[in-house]
Amino acid sequence: MRTGITPAEALRIILDHAPGLGAETLAVPEALGRICAEAVVSARRLPPLDNSAMDGFALRAADCRGAAAERPVVLPVAFEVAAGDAGLRALPARSAARILTGAPLPAGADTVVRQEDALRRGDEVEIRAAPAPGDHVRRAGEDVREGDLVIRPDTQLSPAHVGMLVSLGRSFVAVRQQPRVAILSGGDELVEPDGDASGGRIVSSNSWSIAAECRALGALPVYLGIAKDRPDDLERRMRAGLHCDALVSSAGVSVGDRDFVRGVFEKLGCRLLFHGVRMKPGYPLAFGVFEGRGPLVFGLPGNPVSALVTFEQFVRPALLRMAGHTRLFRPTLEVTLGETLRKAPGRLHFVRVRLSREGGRVVAHSTGNQSSGVLRSLCDAQGLLLFAAEAEELRAGDTATVQLLDTAFLAAEAPGF
Repeated sequence: MRTGITPAEALRIILDHAPGLGAETLAVPEALGRICAEAVVSARRLPPLDNSAMDGFALRAADCRGAAAERPVVLPVAFEVAAGDAGLRALPARSAARILTGAPLPAGADTVVRQEDALRRGDEVEIRAAPAPGDHVRRAGEDVREGDLVIRPDTQLSPAHVGMLVSLGRSFVAVRQQPRVAILSGGDELVEPDGDASGGRIVSSNSWSIAAECRALGALPVYLGIAKDRPDDLERRMRAGLHCDALVSSAGVSVGDRDFVRGVFEKLGCRLLFHGVRMKPGYPLAFGVFEGRGPLVFGLPGNPVSALVTFEQFVRPALLRMAGHTRLFRPTLEVTLGETLRKAPGRLHFVRVRLSREGGRVVAHSTGNQSSGVLRSLCDAQGLLLFAAEAEELRAGDTATVQLLDTAFLAAEAPGF
């Protein structure tokens, strides 16, 4: 087992062991946001027929050459076509058909004149603007043709994809499975949110935060409860999570007298690949795998900020890869520091920061107390600023990289048009 490795090394080891999950078939409305597990090839064309993009009049463009408001061309209206009409008659020469949006173009017609450019007078229509062939006509197959590859495997399904699937007559689609994540907290001092928090006891917030992280990225949390500081209780609860794709435990992974998690992992057949990552917060992170079938095992630190930061950096990308995603990481921004930051060299620091726009720059300020036990500083953070391991100081005005946690920061206050 390796110890004291860099965050980059830890991430590489984890992703090398994160398997892609299999496929399952879902009803199309339930597949929103999931990763498509099949190549969706069209068996039909869209639209199926030439049809009108406007309410107006279908006709032959050649019959209306020179038409203008002061010299309208008058044509008889032979019939009317509504959306969904079948068994259409052919359009007689030098005549028009009243047509509604989405209605199929009658044989012989090659253009549609908007009703704004025409004047209906009984059984005739005055055309007041000369059309060109193809005006306001949606051609058959201009969206999709038979045999087109419409959705590629590994595509994350958006609302537009849902619309396309049902347009192609698909009620079901194959998608990548969602990772199931067993979540366990350990410690005699921990209680559930409605438990007795007197006498030095504290609420087991990590389980709830980690479960929320899982739901936010589309994984399925499986809560194993709070284990007592006893190897037998830890083992019993961990065994209940061995059917999952990942097992995430917080606390008890260090080297204290009551830190039993590593030993229980090994007893269950888990081979720990590393323990300790040169980062702050989150140094005591452990990661292991089972030989053969079994979950990825993450031993997160117990302090709430450490648990969430290590989840963000290592567990989240692994779960996304398992679910079929190809983009695994938070977006990053280049920012200007609004204050000077200092630290001892040796570890990569993830500094919790607030962001603001000042002119054309994004400026980052620390959220305050950076202790790994101060969860409020992470609640207030819009990003994690990367303070390189070898660096000792970042000066106000320097440029730095921030992992963006709050993607709403990129949202605009105006539509841009």
